This record gives sequence, C-alpha cells and structure tokens, in this order.
Amino acid sequence: MTFAQRLTAPGWYRAALGTALMFAFGGALVVGVRALYGWDPLFNWDAIITVGALIAAPFGYLVGIGCFDYWFYWASGRPTRPEDHSGHGARSWKDYFRVNTDHKVIGIQYIVTTMFFFIAGGLMAMLMRAELAQPGTQFVDPNTFNGLFSVHASLMIFLFIIPVFAGIANFVIPLMIGAPDMAFPRLNALSFWMLPIAGVMMLASFFVEGGAFATGWTAYAPLSTETPLGQQFFTVGVQFAGASSIATALNFLVTIITMRAPGMTFWRMPLLVWANFTTSLLVVIATPFIAGSQFFVLLDRSLGTHFFTPGAGGDVLMYQHVFWFYSHPAVYIMMLPGFGIISEVISTNARKPVFGYRMMAFSLVAIVILGFTVWAHHMFVSGMFSWLRVPMMITTMLIAVPTGIKIFSWLATLWRGVIHLRTPMLFALGFITMFTLGGISGIMLAVVPFDIHVSDTYFIVAHIHYVLFGGSVFTIFAGIYHWFPKMTGRMYDETLGKLHFWLSFIFFNLTFGPMHLVGIDGMPRRVADYAEQYATWNAIISISAFIFGASFLIFLYNMIASWRHGPAAAANPWRAHSIEWQVSSPPPIFNFDEIPTVVGGPYEYGTPGAVHAVFKEKAPAQVPAPAGGGGAPPPTE
Repeated sequence: MTFAQRLTAPGWYRAALGTALMFAFGGALVVGVRALYGWDPLFNWDAIITVGALIAAPFGYLVGIGCFDYWFYWASGRPTRPEDHSGHGARSWKDYFRVNTDHKVIGIQYIVTTMFFFIAGGLMAMLMRAELAQPGTQFVDPNTFNGLFSVHASLMIFLFIIPVFAGIANFVIPLMIGAPDMAFPRLNALSFWMLPIAGVMMLASFFVEGGAFATGWTAYAPLSTETPLGQQFFTVGVQFAGASSIATALNFLVTIITMRAPGMTFWRMPLLVWANFTTSLLVVIATPFIAGSQFFVLLDRSLGTHFFTPGAGGDVLMYQHVFWFYSHPAVYIMMLPGFGIISEVISTNARKPVFGYRMMAFSLVAIVILGFTVWAHHMFVSGMFSWLRVPMMITTMLIAVPTGIKIFSWLATLWRGVIHLRTPMLFALGFITMFTLGGISGIMLAVVPFDIHVSDTYFIVAHIHYVLFGGSVFTIFAGIYHWFPKMTGRMYDETLGKLHFWLSFIFFNLTFGPMHLVGIDGMPRRVADYAEQYATWNAIISISAFIFGASFLIFLYNMIASWRHGPAAAANPWRAHSIEWQVSSPPPIFNFDEIPTVVGGPYEYGTPGAVHAVFKEKAPAQVPAPAGGGGAPPPTE
C-alpha cells in the first residue's frame, strides 16, 4: 500500500491526519469567532484546547479510524454496496487494532483496553498509598495528590468497571441467546472507539497548566467551575464515556429483545442476560443525567452562564441532585452485570440449578426501580431539606431487600452442591463475602446520625471499595477466568489463578478493613497528610496495598502467557449448559452454522437428559449436549 493509499484508507494513518486537521479546524473556529466579535486576546488557549483538542480532534480521530465510513457512503446517496465482511472477525492480531464489527473482537478490545486504564488507575493508587505510608510530605504535594485520587477514581469507574462489564457481555450475550451478532454491529464498534478517547483525556489532564482535575470523580460545582483547565478534560471525557455507554446499552436492549433464538423466552434466558438487560435499562435512563450535569459545568466554565452561581440566581445543590440521580444508579450499573456473572459461575461450579431463578430475575428489576429512589442519601450533610433525609433513609434500607434475595439465593444454590473450587468459583465466593460486608456498611451509612458522623472519612473509602472492588472487580475476575477458554481457545494456569485469588482476598481485607476503624476515629479522606495518631494503621494499609497491587501482576502474566502458550481448551471445559459452551472455543466468526432452538432452562443440572438447546444434526459439533454439557455427569451429581 502506498503512502497516499494509507492516508485515504481507514486506519491509523488517516486517524492521525483527521485528528490533526480537526484540531486545526477547531482552533481556527475559536480564533475566527473571537476576531468576529473583537475579543482580546485573539488566541485564548483555554478555548482552543477545549474546542480543538477535546471536541473537534476526537471526531477527526473517529472519522479517520473508519467508524463512520459505511454511514457516510450511505448518506451520500451512493449505491448500496454488498457487505464483504472484511471488517468482521479476527484473522490475526492486527484485527484487534482496527474497526471491527464482530462482537467477540469488540468484547476483547473492551477488556484489554479497560485493563490498561485499570493499571493506570492502580499505579495512581500505589503512589497515593506511598504518600500516605507515614505523616508528612514524601512524594507529591497536596494539589498533585488531589489530582491523583480524582483521576484514579474516574478511570476506575468510567474507564474500567462499567466498560469491562460491557466487554464481557459483548462477547458472551449474543452467544448465550443464540444470536449471530449484536443488533447494530457498526454502532457496537463506534461504542468501543469512543472509550479510549475519554481515558486519554483524563490522563492528559496531568499535562496541562494547573495540573489534573482535582475535584474528585464527583466534580462538585461551584468548585469545578473555577478550577484550572484540567477540569475541562474530565467534563468532556465523561461525555464520550457516557455516549459509549448509552450506545452499548441500546444495542444490548435491541439485541436481547429481538434476536433471541427460537424457543428462548425471557424465562429461559440465563441470569447474565437478565442482568445486562436490566443494566441497559439503567444506563439508558440514568446516564443522560450525568451528561446534563457536565454540560452545565461546561457552559458555566466556557460561556459564562450561572447555573451554579448563587449570587446570579444559580443553585449549587442542583448539581448534586442531578449528579447523584445518575451516580447512585451507576452503583448498580457497576453491580448488576456482576450479579449475572456470579449466578453463572456458582451454578456451573456447584452443579446445581440457581435457587429461585424467577425471584432472582424479579430482584434485578426491583433494583432498577428502587435505584432511582435513593440518590439523596449521598447528600445528608449537604444542607438539603432535613425532612428529605427520612424517606431517603427508608428507601436506602429497602433496596437491601432485593439484594439480600440474591445473596440468599446464591447461598441456597451452594447448599449441598457438588462444589468445584476452581479459580472462578473462588472469586465468586470471595465476592459474596466482600459484597455482604460492603452492604452491611451501606446499611449503616443509611442511618442519618451515623452517616453524619463518618461523612468524608475513611469509612466511606472502605465502604465504596468493599462494594466496588470486593463486589464488582471480584466478579470481573471471576467472569474473565470463567470465559477465558471460550474467548481464547486456551486454558489458563489454575495454580496461578488460585494464587492470584488468595493474595487479592487477604491483602484486600488488610488494605480496606482497617479503613473502617480509622474512619470512625475521624481520619478525613482526600487528604495528603494526617495526624500522627493514624500513622500505624496507615503504614499497615500501605504495605498491604502494595502487595495487593502486586497480585494483579500474577493475573496479567497468567492471561498473557496462557493466551499464547496455554493448553488448548475443549468446547465445554466446565460442562456448562448455556449455549455459548456448545460451540467451539473460540467460537466461529458468526457463532453458529445453524441457529439453535432452545428447549429448556439454562440451569438444569442433575436432571438426566436435560438439554438447553438443540442444533440441526448435520455435523458432530451440532449434536445436543447432555445434561453435563460435555459428557455424562459423574454419579455424585
């Protein structure tokens, strides 16, 4: 391919050219408008970076990489071209670095990309714990520390937990429901390519004048309207992450509703499908609210509006209400897919049907509904109307009921099961423990007097990490280990997987457990220095955090080495029932030679002759699997 062809064909050359051209166009637009109105100075670098680098350049990158080529071709009125599927499927490693419409490739793109941002956020956490290992200033000044915890939290929430669940679901959901792909493959690809834009923006905020945004992941106004330029990187980056999330959720909803295989009724769907269906509802309803909150901040910063300026008729508390109306449902956006993963892992490794399958599905729907009724418990000390505290306290306690249903259903599924303590199962059991502890502290925080006492202390840090790391991230590891053979066609190293779990479980608790104690004693969060009385506990926390962080290197090595050199995986190494395990590992490009017909439930373990789905008997790979999913079950089952 000649250089001229490289610049005109979709790909990295054209993406670089498009990024540069659109940045120049955005900058010129700012200068032109300022010249037209006679503003001085003509070159306002804050405005040029905001419009050129943060808004125009990303669109140039998306156009250049090829996200819009097919749509531009159609919109221009040119004759419809046949789909040659050249952009579908992975035939070499290079296919993972271009726009691809295969949901399986997109799923792996999501997972690998989010792992990069997970590492970046984790390194920031390690630097923070090094600073906090003893009182005084060791490595960073307070303003840099504020930037570290702000970018750390934003990367972990917007660039890791939420999108990595989308990656796992992207790979698994179409296979689980018997679909050949997602409903909108090109929109699926665009959803992924918007994600690294948001992450790069948040990391790039460290390199502008004034440093990274230092307002936390909450970016409370009016602080966020008055901070240096780095805040713009968060404000615009969240818009791209949110747009990616909404597009993905719409795709899941349409796929699950319209593309289920024959016989796949809603009450035959695996619980992971139910979990992603309800999560997608949450995303579509809630995410526009955080987009709105950040648009308000952007307008206050860039155009001089006064949404959050009390002296000009603005309302500071409005930001918190709008922000938390998204951000508390976002907790369940980060939890519900994990609930689905744990249901699959526990049922498969306990060789038992999920206890109370329909109640599990109903509880997912109940969490979606109740999730919108509890947002103001984050504002008990904000100065809002005091009478609003009591109903928010009640609804916060009430939402523990559907969550409790799930905990007891998982425990009942384990009861008298034939339990296989493989790595995914260990992470599932660790999740139940950690999430239960996080839920208990959540109920404590629902009590208004207690919440007032520990507000803005390390008790809050402990709670959120028990919920989002002990909860969400443990389920992510469980899911990656569980479906790793299906994704790669290789088996991971079980010994390394178990070592990863035990180091994570032990040192997670040694890191975040003591934070409850120092929090109740009054140690404030989000500070780079602290009183001498907390020194011993902070030294223990920091040492544990370093070992906890190092344990991830075991996971990383296991995944990379096993993907390259691990033993070949069977189609169904776990003898599971759901449809994705009835095709080869990795699956064919379009998933199925024949669309399966679903004839039973996905969890009928222990039922002789039970079959979840049947295929037309024209090839050995299409013979229906028996009850064990890959051979007769052992006598004990």
